[in-house]
This record gives sequence, structure tokens and C-alpha cells, in this order.
Amino acid sequence: MSRFFLGPHGTALTPRGYTQRIHVKRRSLTVQDILQSLSNPQVWVSLLTLLALEIVLGVDNVVFISILSNKLEGKKADQARIIGLALAMASRVALLFALSWLIGLDEPFTTIFGFEISGRDIIRGGGGLFLIGKATWEIHQNLEGEDMHSGEKGAATFGGVLAQIVLLDAVFTVDSVITAVGIADEIWVMVTAVVVSIGIMMIASESIAGFVSKHPAVKILALSFLLMIGFSLVVEALGIHIPKGYIYSAMGFSVLVEALQLRRKAKSEPVHLKRRYQGDEQQQTQKSASSAAAD
Repeated sequence: MSRFFLGPHGTALTPRGYTQRIHVKRRSLTVQDILQSLSNPQVWVSLLTLLALEIVLGVDNVVFISILSNKLEGKKADQARIIGLALAMASRVALLFALSWLIGLDEPFTTIFGFEISGRDIIRGGGGLFLIGKATWEIHQNLEGEDMHSGEKGAATFGGVLAQIVLLDAVFTVDSVITAVGIADEIWVMVTAVVVSIGIMMIASESIAGFVSKHPAVKILALSFLLMIGFSLVVEALGIHIPKGYIYSAMGFSVLVEALQLRRKAKSEPVHLKRRYQGDEQQQTQKSASSAAAD
């Protein structure tokens, strides 16, 4: 499916340069309108497609939120994850209802050295630099010794972690909402897809956080993905488009290799004896010790 970019006057620009007007209903929406649109198969296709894309695009957000929240202890980590995802949902829904402002983000407001600068370029460039810097720091913290890493949980504060999550949400929100506007025509379809996808991620966030915390190699891999995403955001802010298919293909291949590596490690773990065999082994050890003492 082609990726859409918002252009001026409510148009969506495809990678090939063709434009398609986005028809977003701006009049007040009634229950009757929603019920009538439910009978349209195209609405269901757009809803399911957008829901799948929102979940895929949100996985990176969940992984990074999990990495940040794991610095906190106990219930504070769970609270940070839930609050972070709730703020992500609220900001995306708010932006969906501010489509005119969102469309304006794509219109350049100044030119520097021949490059046209828009609000979205600033958000993408700044967010990309934040991801690159933060991911690099996290990788350094995970690789540069136990002493530095062991005091990390105590040093992290709830407010500091939450502030980083809010900044991260701002980076991922723009792309998520632009994708929603480019695919769906009905505002209620966009809101439904965003709310349901965030709800699914809230349910899965604890499992994802536990898995990432349990497997350090997966954490490094996730941080490497964030480096890649940050680089792509900076490059796109400079006007160079990188097809997302290339990025997702590289990420998918890396995940496959790491999954095979985890499976190999699981198979090579030592086999634990059952209780009956453990008892036999203890008796044999005691007999050997008795014989040695008698000699």
C-alpha cells in the first residue's frame, strides 16, 4: 500500500507524485451517520487496514516506552507505561480533530539555503535527533559495565521518565495521524482505529516490557531499530524519502535472526532432572562418600 503524505489544501501525496484529495467529513457526526457507514464494505476495509497499520507503527513506540519505564521500580514502571500510552492516544485523537492545523504543518513557512522548512520537518528532524541521541545513550549504558547500569533504576525519576515518554509520543503521533488521514475518509474510523490500537498495546505493553527486560540482546536490537528510525526521520526532514518497506524489511530480517538465536539458546540450556532422578543421584553421591570415608 502506498504511503501518503499530506499536501496543501487537503491533498495526499503518494510517493509517485500523484495527488488524491482527502475527503474528511467536517460536519457534526451523528449516530445515524455511523450506522449508515457500517453497511459500506469499504469502510470496514479501511478500518481493518488502518488498525493493522496503527499497531505496526505503534510497536516501536511501545518498545521504547517499555525501555524507559523499566528504569523505574515496581508499580511506577506500570504506571509510566499506561500513562505514556494514554497520553499517546489522547494526543492522536486531538490531532485528528485538528486536521486543518495538521495539513498546515506540511506547508513550508521559511527557506534556508534553498531548503523549504515546514512544521512537520522540524518535528521529524528534532524527533529523529532525539531518538538517535537517546538510543545511543541507552546502548552505551547497557554495554559499558555493570556498575554504571546497576544504579540506573535508582537514579531515574518518575517525572523524568514521563517527560521523555511525552516527547517520544509527540514524535510518533504525527506519522500515525498522517497515516490515518491518508487511508480513511471517516473521522470516526480514524478515531476508532487509534483508540483500539492503543488499547491493544496497553494490554500487551507489560508482556513486551518483561520480554525486553529478560533478554538483553532483544533490548539492544530494539534500540538499534530506534537508531534506524531516528536516522530515517532526519533524512526525510531534509527532503529525502526512504521507502518504509526497506526499513521494515531490514527490521523483520533482524527479528527473524534474533528469534532463531533465542530458540537455539533455549534448546542448549541444561536439562533439569526430575525429582525421582534427583533422589537417585543424591543416594549415589551419599554411597560414594560413605565408601570413601570407610577406605
